[in-house]
Amino acid sequence: MTQADLEILLKDLQALPKECEWVEFKENKAIPSDIGEYLSALSNGAAYKREAYGYLVFGIEDDTHRLVGTKFDPFAVKTQSQELEHWLEIHLSPRTMFEIFKFEVEGLTFVIFRIHRCGYEPVKFKVVAYIRIGSHKKKLNEHPQREKVIWSQDSNIPFEKEISMYDVTDNEVLDYIDYPTFFKLLKLPLPPDKRAILLELSNRKVIQENGNKFNITNVGALLFAKELSLFENLVNRTVRVIFYQGKNKIISIKEQFGKKGYAVGFDGLMRYLEEQLPSSEVLGRAFMERKEYPLIAIRELIANALVHQDFSIRGSSIMVEVFSNRIEITNPGNPIIDKNRFVDHNQVSRNEILADFMRKVGICESRGSGFDKVIWFCELYRLPAPDIIVADNYTRIILFGMKSLKELDRADKIRGCYMHCCLMYVNSDAMTNESLRLRFDIEQKNYPVVSKIISDTMAEKLIKLNDPNNRSKKFAKYIPYWA
Repeated sequence: MTQADLEILLKDLQALPKECEWVEFKENKAIPSDIGEYLSALSNGAAYKREAYGYLVFGIEDDTHRLVGTKFDPFAVKTQSQELEHWLEIHLSPRTMFEIFKFEVEGLTFVIFRIHRCGYEPVKFKVVAYIRIGSHKKKLNEHPQREKVIWSQDSNIPFEKEISMYDVTDNEVLDYIDYPTFFKLLKLPLPPDKRAILLELSNRKVIQENGNKFNITNVGALLFAKELSLFENLVNRTVRVIFYQGKNKIISIKEQFGKKGYAVGFDGLMRYLEEQLPSSEVLGRAFMERKEYPLIAIRELIANALVHQDFSIRGSSIMVEVFSNRIEITNPGNPIIDKNRFVDHNQVSRNEILADFMRKVGICESRGSGFDKVIWFCELYRLPAPDIIVADNYTRIILFGMKSLKELDRADKIRGCYMHCCLMYVNSDAMTNESLRLRFDIEQKNYPVVSKIISDTMAEKLIKLNDPNNRSKKFAKYIPYWA
């Protein structure tokens, strides 16, 4: 917030008739545990009163509302050897965005803690949730009716519909949102005047009208922001690209942070990767240069990572990490379908509003076939099958560089066999010894090697015979276990 914004906010809060569920005034008394309890109470109180934020203000006299200033410096305070801001963050659950502003007005110092209203559940400080009853701080569990309202009001609101920035003017909307690209991507004519532009942005849920001002939604900012860092709750949602020297993370060569919204910046991200990724010469009808990795596959995987990330996990961003022998694409959260069913599964998204926008602007697939395309291009480029790693709070897809058959371990071969079998099945066909031999570029005389890969994959119960009664291995056909 600018100095002018802070001065306006201070005057607006001072003008309130009294403290309330979402505002508390103080002068100098600043006990860290009290501040934590107030942040819990004010966040929950803001949700109860349907306000965007709660405010703890130092420098306003409680009874008279006179501007008296404060001697409290939140950035100089430490508790349990930790900076106050960090100490508060780790004791608030779920982690809730709050900001601390210290500024001067007419020679007086003021401090404002601004905390976002709670979302899917009440905010607790040291496992206890608080609430404001008028100007008094109480434990939330002592007021079950208010607790019920807080639990119910936001539980069904998806992240995309939540507000990223409140109370912005019409001109600020046009400053923050890349509206020309919005109309270009949606193949809409650019309206001739500001009011028509704002109306279309509102109709598409990029913004919401709020009296004579506007709120910018999370999905609007995520997709069409000129600068995502201006949206405090979305700062960590950009795409981060890191190139490493060698096969590990010891030495990084270059690093790039995305700045724009996903839709606005996606083509630029792909151009950057295309310029940076290594190329190799391939022999077809003539020598030609080709990227070592299929860019279409990388595009699909990054788009999927954006769409399927779990926004409830804070402090994590989409990562694209490029090593000398592989590319790793990581998003926060676990998939909502089994990783073995990524191929040809019906389109299911954790963030359907975001996914729908991404489909409309042509960034991701609308048929749930994106991962099928990834496998197809890996086979075309004779690359190992991608690996899928699902951990406690992230999902990672690994695209491997070229490996010879001898360099593939047992897991690589089984994964390649299973994904090839899936790809054949979704193309209304079945895997055979011959089709897998061609996939791994194995000479015909070495067909026993292929038979061993198939046998190992069947032992892992990933594939099965299409016709269990067929006794001929030569003419055997195979389908995925789920078919």
